[in-house]
Amino acid sequence: MDLSIVIVNYNTPKLTIDCIQSILSAKLNIQYEIYVVDNASSDNSVEQLKDAFPQITVIANKQNVGFSKANNQAIKICKGRHVLLLNSDTIVHEDTLDTMVQFMDAHFDVGAAGCEVNLVDGSLDKACHRGFPTPEASFYYMMGLSRKYPDSPKFNSYHKSYMNMQEIHDIDCLVGAFMIVRREAFEQIGLLDEDFFMYGEDIDWCYRIKEAGWRIVYNPLVSILHYKGASSRRKPFKIVYEFHRAMYLFHKKHFAKNYNFLVNSIVYTGITLKLALATITNVLKQGR
Repeated sequence: MDLSIVIVNYNTPKLTIDCIQSILSAKLNIQYEIYVVDNASSDNSVEQLKDAFPQITVIANKQNVGFSKANNQAIKICKGRHVLLLNSDTIVHEDTLDTMVQFMDAHFDVGAAGCEVNLVDGSLDKACHRGFPTPEASFYYMMGLSRKYPDSPKFNSYHKSYMNMQEIHDIDCLVGAFMIVRREAFEQIGLLDEDFFMYGEDIDWCYRIKEAGWRIVYNPLVSILHYKGASSRRKPFKIVYEFHRAMYLFHKKHFAKNYNFLVNSIVYTGITLKLALATITNVLKQGR
């Protein structure tokens, strides 16, 4: 088995069906399998998916266990030489998966790779091309210096868009919406960290993969379409909270030991204030 594709579904049967259909329509030259892990959807997602695609494996959870644990459920039983984390709200183009598997097979030192991820408006989903969120990188990003100096490796180390975005190159971290990972890499460093419920697990995985000596590569020669959930509509507090909790977990796990008490206190205070501001903004949007 060349590729195991893992998709987590939560009350998005139409998006998930469209995503799977884009894979099947590609007429791939590789051997692949598809796992869908449903996180206790309150609609009839499981029945719809089983009826539409009897050839795929559907894992139906009785409760929402989060993105990391749901992916791990499928990764533990899949057979592929490579595993692809794929969001349910994506559309895969015809040549994307074949090309990415061929790339991984030609570069044995690559532990994980991603492609160009485009949003509906044609712009790049910047989350697919990132540096690690060190305190310095995060500070420059939050202060707007990365936007003011987009060509600066120092000030724009958060998204690293100063790099040649048309060429294949190494990068720090990819996005869980599309991340192909070599089996030898995750068998060495372990599965996704289930302490991360629905954000940050992709950055953490990339950090551990790179720390183990594997390359992380961005390949813009192929792409996918991402119907990203970010919008102006109100988000449940759980989503806002988990986003900021992931920031805290990642810093505590990987960076806190490298900084003194003062810097760590500033980081944690900044995350708390950002959570408070996001919560207030969310409440105000609810009242519109």
